[in-house]
Amino acid sequence: MHFTKMQGLGNDYLYVYGEVPDNIRDICVKLSDRHFGAGSDGMIYIMPSSIADFRMRIFNADGSEAKMCGNGIRCVGKYVYDKGYTDKTTLTVETLSGVKTIRLQVRGGRVKAATVDMGITTVSEDLKLTLGSEEIVCTPVSVGNPHAVLFVEDVDKAPVLSVGPAIEHHTAFPDGVNVEFVQVLADHKLRMRVWERGSGVTMACGTGACAAAAAAVSKAFCNVGQTITVLLDGGSLEIRVEKDGRAFMTGPAVTVYEGEAEI
Repeated sequence: MHFTKMQGLGNDYLYVYGEVPDNIRDICVKLSDRHFGAGSDGMIYIMPSSIADFRMRIFNADGSEAKMCGNGIRCVGKYVYDKGYTDKTTLTVETLSGVKTIRLQVRGGRVKAATVDMGITTVSEDLKLTLGSEEIVCTPVSVGNPHAVLFVEDVDKAPVLSVGPAIEHHTAFPDGVNVEFVQVLADHKLRMRVWERGSGVTMACGTGACAAAAAAVSKAFCNVGQTITVLLDGGSLEIRVEKDGRAFMTGPAVTVYEGEAEI
């Protein structure tokens, strides 16, 4: 099987153009392993679509399927443009959370970055969760996939490795949830770390950055319609949340290498 390893802010996936095989869970777990496989946060398959220019399916490192990936969809845009599947610089991609529009930034004949219309973000009322003897307050946000945003005073000291998985598997989220730990640095800047559902700690999460920005806007920590810089472990994303909750995300897309795998 031929694959292309790509990353957006260190959020890396193995990309394949073609139909998803029946044993995708086993393949994804094997190849995502960072010691015995290629090493990645999962796999993304790209294929034709009857309702958009392309379709993407996203699989986490544990083989479970995700509805949407913000860093991943930017790399999908780079993949199809750089490899000649399209010459469009504005294209649509079908995902399990709807059709998304991508605007590619091309320099020297290659895509360097992209802006994605991530759709409407929905911020719910704060939720109190009991984790052992502790009570945690989080803000549930939907970006087509589920998120739980926790605002903290110092994100670098946040208990991502313990609280992250505890919230992911909490009964309040029967289908699991992505968990964002967010520190407000200014009305236009956030620092975020993330525990991703099905993958654990990752360098970045595009939908998570949108969720963090939307939650910050809902609490008046940040301003509607203003570009918000979200600083992640792998770099920064630019997020803009409009009055109706629609989020736009801009960030880089990078090809790491091409590879072949026996499956």
